[in-house]
Amino acid sequence: MNQRFADMGLRLSFGEHVDEDDEFRSGSIASRVADLHAAFADPEVAAILTAIGGFNSNELLPHLNWELIAANPTVLCGYSDITALSNAIFARTGLVGYSGPHWSSFGMREHVEPTGE
Repeated sequence: MNQRFADMGLRLSFGEHVDEDDEFRSGSIASRVADLHAAFADPEVAAILTAIGGFNSNELLPHLNWELIAANPTVLCGYSDITALSNAIFARTGLVGYSGPHWSSFGMREHVEPTGE
C-alpha cells in the first residue's frame, strides 16, 4: 500500500506509537496525543493523514496543545470519527481540516484510483 504513495511522489513517515493496539484498536490517549503533537511540530510534515476513523478521537481533545497546532498549520485529512478532531481544531485554531481518505483507504482493492486522483 505504501508503494501507492511513493508512486504519487509522496514520502511517508509514521508516528512513534503507530503500532500500539489496545482493546479499542488504537493507542493510549497519551501516545496518540504525542504522535499528533510531533506531527504538527515537525517542519518536514506537509500533511497528516489519519490511519483510520475509529470512534475515540474525542478523547484527545482535552489534551491537545492548541497553541502548538495553531503555530504549525499542517493539513489534517481523515473522515468518520476524525471529524470531531478536525472540527475542534478548527474551532480552537482556525485551521481547516479536510474530510478525505485515511491512509488505510489506499489499501482498498477497489475504487482506489479516484482516491489517489
